[in-house]
Amino acid sequence: MTLPDGREAERELVLHPGAVAIIPILDDGRILLVRQHRHAAGKELLEIPAGKLDVDGESPQECAARELTEETGYEASEWEELLTFYTSPGFTNETITLFRATGLRKVGSFAPGEIAGIEPIEPGSARRMVATGEIADGKTIIALLLER
Repeated sequence: MTLPDGREAERELVLHPGAVAIIPILDDGRILLVRQHRHAAGKELLEIPAGKLDVDGESPQECAARELTEETGYEASEWEELLTFYTSPGFTNETITLFRATGLRKVGSFAPGEIAGIEPIEPGSARRMVATGEIADGKTIIALLLER
């Protein structure tokens, strides 16, 4: 590849179809987080629900609705698209479109195997959980900063 100054350089890139993430807010104001094992991190992480745009013809909001139900067992009646951001632009073109989901109602259970559990948290607890490393996932930290 050619750098902006004209020099040639070699880069390894991970091409990605994009993803969505959801801030699901219960009627009492608590935020639903999911606990799931992340192989690359070598441990379980507490995260907002998220998923890859990997279904042909599916819009980001449709993907978000599907992922919310699969990962939490909830559906939302109200959706707000908040922003789209790059996850790690030094090596991948992956973007995540972040949604806020409200008007939640329980319609089933979360996907067994992928998700270890659902943990509703008080919005006021989020900053402490980030500061102590209890929440260490980047997309979740961004989402929680927006919900302050």
